[in-house]
Amino acid sequence: MLSRLISSTRGIPERGDVPQHIAIVMDGNGRWARQRFLPRVAGHKRGLDTVRDVVKLCIDHGVAHLTLFAFSSENWRRPQEEVSFLMQLFMQALREEVKKLHKNNIRLRVIGDLSRFDAKLVETISQAEQLTAGNSALSLSIAANYGGRWDILNAMNQMLAADDSKRKGFSEEDLAPYLCLANAPEPDLFIRTGGEQRVSNFLLWQLAYTEFYFTDCLWPDFNSAEFDLAIASYRQRERRFGRTSEQLSSVRPQE
Repeated sequence: MLSRLISSTRGIPERGDVPQHIAIVMDGNGRWARQRFLPRVAGHKRGLDTVRDVVKLCIDHGVAHLTLFAFSSENWRRPQEEVSFLMQLFMQALREEVKKLHKNNIRLRVIGDLSRFDAKLVETISQAEQLTAGNSALSLSIAANYGGRWDILNAMNQMLAADDSKRKGFSEEDLAPYLCLANAPEPDLFIRTGGEQRVSNFLLWQLAYTEFYFTDCLWPDFNSAEFDLAIASYRQRERRFGRTSEQLSSVRPQE
């Protein structure tokens, strides 16, 4: 399977009106709550409802892979009570949603450094991944305690440990199988809600040729209309992957 995935810097991935893979930074939960004079945790709870809606939208639109940035390696810097609540919410969501995901043929994976998580949470993640491993309607990856730089360094260390010859001159193809999203094509569309326009250490390797879409809409308000706007924006992009527009026009009739 891994050998069939095309690197955007080594080849030309397939293009289509519907992105195969969408990656989302779900920003704005705290501000959504503050605007309503609610505690920040209320925004995170409402944001979970949006996750459910977006998962359904992806299936309805024929998106094969969805990666959500739930908790970054830098989010430990937030107030301790908020971090504790997010961990509890994560555990609760896993317990309550995994059977629904399985029933709807959705595969769940959690990517990131799980070493800082409670043993019960790690066990719950493992059980959820095992239960849904054979599902195929949508591959849902939740990035938790994830950082793009950590992903690259972790992959590099695994690659070096696996190479008995200790040779030099490794290639992209050598490293790729050890990255967290080695089982998925590179994202076609990156969405960030909440008005910020930065990557925030998310999928640094994988976003090399991804189309970016930024919206002021706060994550809890991100609905089907907002999703459609993101898809419509994606369809207007000319995905050249280093080629010229003239080259793209010349090959378009054969695609």
